[in-house]
Amino acid sequence: MITLSGKTVTKAVEPQVGASLLKLAQEAGVDWLYNCSRGTCAKCRCVVTEGASLLAESTDEEWDRLGPEELDAGYRLGCQAVIAKPGAISAKNKPYF
Repeated sequence: MITLSGKTVTKAVEPQVGASLLKLAQEAGVDWLYNCSRGTCAKCRCVVTEGASLLAESTDEEWDRLGPEELDAGYRLGCQAVIAKPGAISAKNKPYF
């Protein structure tokens, strides 16, 4: 199960291999901020508190936008964080502003 938390809404959803955290949040009606869906605006920035190893490797867009310090601290871009393996994942939308 995946737990996604937006600004005011938290929902548990079924994992879908190949789907991004942002896509799952949108489909579930979670108020997850985003603007571009391409990895440049960082409004979909989130912190993954459980199951980070179940996500695909960080993308070039994430390295460019977040950098190694934030990635090491568990931050990802929701539009770029794609589920690679099913399992328990928890993530909270944490935009800069």
